[in-house]
Amino acid sequence: MGRYPQDSNSHGSLKDLQVAINVKKKYLDTVISKEVGKQMKIDWKSPLKADDYAEYRDEDFLRKLRILNKIKYSLSVFWPNNGPQWDALGVSEDEIILVEAKANIPEMVSPGTSAKNPKSISKIRNSLDEVKKYLNINNGIDWTGTFYQYVNRIAHLYYLREKNKIKAHLLFIYFINDITVHGPKTKDEWLGAIQVMECYLGLAKKHKLRKYIHDIFIDIKKI
Repeated sequence: MGRYPQDSNSHGSLKDLQVAINVKKKYLDTVISKEVGKQMKIDWKSPLKADDYAEYRDEDFLRKLRILNKIKYSLSVFWPNNGPQWDALGVSEDEIILVEAKANIPEMVSPGTSAKNPKSISKIRNSLDEVKKYLNINNGIDWTGTFYQYVNRIAHLYYLREKNKIKAHLLFIYFINDITVHGPKTKDEWLGAIQVMECYLGLAKKHKLRKYIHDIFIDIKKI
């Protein structure tokens, strides 16, 4: 089962996103619409108060978005079980929204894959190599290592858009002024960290998936 209820009395990005979606939806949608460049009236599927603020992964995230019947290239072929657990999922007309949220910079520096099964590791490496080839990245950096969480999210965007022709957007929501986790106080702090990460990974300023990846900055003082 790929459904994971979450604590409603937590802190950091987990709490910030719960508040943004369940209490300040109109404001959140407005900020996202501005970044995407068009009006986005998002029907948020998770994390919802009525659903124990649950997060979803594996086939259950496809099921939650109601696109499982549209999948032509099986997720199990592309990625092993225990794939990305999405911080939030939404739908805007015929487009889907995938969200990864952060409230402090150390969260960005995720460790490498925790996969132990050789077949799982091979499947992950093959899929990440396929994504790198698609994006014309030839720097030799091992994407299963540092910043693995970031690249596996991009890999799933690729899986949906390129392998299954599903209109999808990947949102990285960066919260500002979250003192509970000593988070950045300015957008510029986040931008500097993002630039370092993308440079390390070999991600160019312009690549084939760039227009579907959106960096959203939200000051928690406004939610």
